[in-house]
Amino acid sequence: MSGVEASGLGKRYGRTWALRECSLAIPAGVVAALVGPNGAGKTTLLNLAVGLVSPSAGKVTVLDGLSAGSPTALDGIAFVAQDTPLYKNLSAADTLHLTRNLNRRFDQQYARSRLDELGIPLKRRVGKLSGGQKAQLALTLALARHPRLLILDEPMAMLDPLARHDFMATVLTAAVDDGVSVLLSSHVLAELARVAEYLLLISHGRVQVAGEVDDLLAHHRVLTGPAVQADRCAERLTVVHARRGEAQAHLLVRTNGGADPVPDGWESHSIGLEELALAYLREPGASALPGPERVQHVEPSVSR
Repeated sequence: MSGVEASGLGKRYGRTWALRECSLAIPAGVVAALVGPNGAGKTTLLNLAVGLVSPSAGKVTVLDGLSAGSPTALDGIAFVAQDTPLYKNLSAADTLHLTRNLNRRFDQQYARSRLDELGIPLKRRVGKLSGGQKAQLALTLALARHPRLLILDEPMAMLDPLARHDFMATVLTAAVDDGVSVLLSSHVLAELARVAEYLLLISHGRVQVAGEVDDLLAHHRVLTGPAVQADRCAERLTVVHARRGEAQAHLLVRTNGGADPVPDGWESHSIGLEELALAYLREPGASALPGPERVQHVEPSVSR
């Protein structure tokens, strides 16, 4: 079962490719984190998956083979766009009423109950709500459609830490309790590390990393050892990113799942999702994609 699948997907605006040769297969039933620098093509990919724009090349399907943007696909997808766009002059109650009339399926009772639990006044205008309340309102509108796939584009960008935590708790509850597949784009790596089961990292419009988080972490580690031996180690290992000081070097390497021996005089350390993502963001030429033919060797960068 697939949540989102693409083959040779590309989108061009004029002469500029926002996304190019994008092939991926995000499984259904997971919380997938979409990570990348500004301008990498994240929003373009999400808009293609929703069906808001048409591809210039390749194709994208959702929910186990449905064409993105088709009526059947749209019935199963809920989308919260960047900056959670809402009509600021409408009250929360009017927003629920409008959304109900614009959708074939909308659980009004669920939406009202959830806003009541969150303490969001139904009579208050959206423009008078706090940033956290606006984000929760937008999320409530999405979840009240009981989607099979929830797509979120930078929903936490303007939220404080407590509001981010509450927002992600709601997303995780929907994923676990209701079996909703989630594709979430965000720069807040610490929050993603807490909930993500699948990582998709894109850079310069191309997929750079794709895979289950546990598998990716099992196949990467940090080696710490003498700086004078760093170049020799790099010759024998697949180095993603290197940091070297006067005495000690830190090499983030791709392994065969722990089978690679640790060089004499070096120590091996496990890593987390945030550290892994940052390493690949620093090395846009590196790749961690399915299949050994897709793995590239990256010469270590040096910072003193």
